[in-house]
Amino acid sequence: METIRTVLALAAQLKTQVFQLDVKSAFLNGELEEEVYVEQPQGYIEKGNEDKVCCLWKALYGLKQAPKAWNSKIDQYRQSGFVRSPSEPSLYLKKEGTHDFLIVSLYVDDLIYTSTKPRMVEAFKKDMMKEYEMTYLGSMKYFLGIQVQQSEKGIFMYQEKYAENLLKGFNMLNCKPMDTPMAINLKLSSNDGALRADASMYRSIVGSLIYLSNTRPDIVHVVSVVSRFMNDPSNHHFVAVKRILRYVQGTKGYGIKYTQEKESILVGFTDSDWAGAIDDRRSTSGHVFFLERKVISWSSKKQSIVALSTAEAEYISTTSAACEAVWIRRILVDLHQEQNTPTNLYYDNMSTIAMTKNPVFHSRSKHIELRHHFIIKLVEDGEIELKFCGTDEQIANVFTKALPREKFYYFKERLNVAGQMH
Repeated sequence: METIRTVLALAAQLKTQVFQLDVKSAFLNGELEEEVYVEQPQGYIEKGNEDKVCCLWKALYGLKQAPKAWNSKIDQYRQSGFVRSPSEPSLYLKKEGTHDFLIVSLYVDDLIYTSTKPRMVEAFKKDMMKEYEMTYLGSMKYFLGIQVQQSEKGIFMYQEKYAENLLKGFNMLNCKPMDTPMAINLKLSSNDGALRADASMYRSIVGSLIYLSNTRPDIVHVVSVVSRFMNDPSNHHFVAVKRILRYVQGTKGYGIKYTQEKESILVGFTDSDWAGAIDDRRSTSGHVFFLERKVISWSSKKQSIVALSTAEAEYISTTSAACEAVWIRRILVDLHQEQNTPTNLYYDNMSTIAMTKNPVFHSRSKHIELRHHFIIKLVEDGEIELKFCGTDEQIANVFTKALPREKFYYFKERLNVAGQMH
């Protein structure tokens, strides 16, 4: 999803249109490299050879090798002139001349593509439809459950239909909306003493909300919190999930906007909430990355270890965000949007910034796992530059804790989460 959002953000920046193709019976195009045998189909069993089996030459639906065979097939076809991204196997790029290029992003049998040159778009469409049986869907409007609105003003990604179906499926379509997705200072625990809830329904709702968060960074943190109790949820957890649905009810048409700006500079924000989890006292890491002001990547995740101090929790969070920044920088290089300057990563803790600049492992950091010190090398190599920002401007706050209404709405606006473009 980060790759798809990056491609759409780049299309908005270059003011190019994104198109879509759908492969009919994609898996039937795959050619098997392994020997695979199946029983003779019912009704087509050859008399006298009932004990024999059929050898498959091509893939069938339901075969474990089918997705790999199809991917290999289409990858071989696009080798002529196309370069596959070493950092993202589903991303291809074809260059023509000095400045013109064609970008193709593939997800199983769905293709989206855009180019700086209309002729390259038309040539690619004709070649693909000649080689495979495809349906040309025109300008990208609906992709993997995500609606896309393209106009002169920019590109808008949202999941209104998905949200409506979600609310309808759980009888929440006519519920009363809430202003925020999470109550302030809400602390959920596994051992809260409340009655147990329907675990199957709980998992179904939370799983649906996880997919909704692909275009809704404003609900990422609370969805991350409630997903920690999938195994044995209580009624308290269910109340928290219902609040998210009530928030979605009032904002189901919301999504993220991408518009053209002066530059495409990668900028990141990262933060942590020390010992926020009651059960195991682990901290929560959160980060978000923008191409100038276009949000393309975000995360809210509980840390894998127990941090002994605020500085340690924030140091671990910074390293995690820096790793994401390295990957995005590589993707941008593949898309001919190379970042010639270090990526600014904003933090609101001066001690963390000092720890990355001081290679000596003093008493506050010598016990931290070695892999978390990767940030020091990135700073030394000039790929990442840590900068201080005030807590009031720390956008990653929304990914680590529940916020008051005014602050939540301010950060939501900074994330460009809003209604449809008109």
